[in-house]
Amino acid sequence: MDIKNLKVMVEEFNTAPTIESMPKRSLIDKGINGPTAAHVIEEVHTPLNLAYLTFTTGSTAFQNIVGVTVNEIDDRIKATQNLFELTNIPDNAKILFTYAPLVNLFPIVALEVMGTDNIFMHNSSRDAFLLALLENDIDVVIGESSFIRAALIDAKRMSYSSSIPRDIILLVAGTPLDDQLISECSSYGWQVHDLYGCQEFGWLVVDGIPLRDDISLVTSPLGGEYKELIVGGLPTADSFIVSETEIGHICNSRGKIITYRRKRTHPEYEVYVKETTLSSVDSIDRVARTILRIKSRIVKIPQDVKTSAPETVLELRPQTLEVRADLTPTYLKISGAQKTKLFDDLQLAQLDLQQNSKTDSTWIKRR
Repeated sequence: MDIKNLKVMVEEFNTAPTIESMPKRSLIDKGINGPTAAHVIEEVHTPLNLAYLTFTTGSTAFQNIVGVTVNEIDDRIKATQNLFELTNIPDNAKILFTYAPLVNLFPIVALEVMGTDNIFMHNSSRDAFLLALLENDIDVVIGESSFIRAALIDAKRMSYSSSIPRDIILLVAGTPLDDQLISECSSYGWQVHDLYGCQEFGWLVVDGIPLRDDISLVTSPLGGEYKELIVGGLPTADSFIVSETEIGHICNSRGKIITYRRKRTHPEYEVYVKETTLSSVDSIDRVARTILRIKSRIVKIPQDVKTSAPETVLELRPQTLEVRADLTPTYLKISGAQKTKLFDDLQLAQLDLQQNSKTDSTWIKRR
């Protein structure tokens, strides 16, 4: 064959994409239009079965890449709708994000459904936060509580406090609630709400009230009053005091999960799949490896796992048993379609991947 003909076939008739024709998802496409001082912007190849990539905040350790599958999006949208309802956020609200990556806990489609106008600061300084407050007609602020409190103190020192807008809905997230922030905000009539979530699973709790139906509270290896929060059968590695009294959460007495009293769970739980609705051990093994890679959660498949079961049955076991001599190790069972919803969605994502053939011929590995 003439090499010119081969060149024409490659350039004009081949169905495989070139680098120029590949679809691109920018930060702005993901809803992030703000800078941070902690990152560089780097393009990556993102698998088509992932809705988007994000990363853990990494305040005390290296940041880890997090994958969010298409199958998870509906429940993240529902959590967003529940959040807006519980905190009385109006339709078409203008939201100021003080830390741009917090947007990733919302899928951008969730904010589009709610009709929000998302505002970001010029840079990640407290002065830029005050400027954004003064220049825009803000309804909602989402950010870290100590940062916001320090900025409001700056406003008094700089004689801007009289210009600070009133009646803002403030959602504090990223770090435990700074209790001094509430009194700092009271003079402006701001409503303070304590929002807890993580990049792996999205927003989970506001003012001590769960935002998802698949949240469980189980005995924490920390012992005492602490309970670990489980999402769809997967541990968050965060434990909280759960109030048994009428006092409840400082921002809402109906909320019983005291999210500002958070402790990292140690030892962490590993998840063992005892029963799966999948028919193949190979498939559930792939699910376990996928969860480890995109959610950083350890999932193991015992040899006696039951396949083709009517529902998923998961068993949580502490990674180490000798840390607390006064605590008897217990294995905790999570089962039922509601309580294992996230895990089941990740199983479906694996099935979707297996049932859709690869279109890139260089990816097909055959002898």
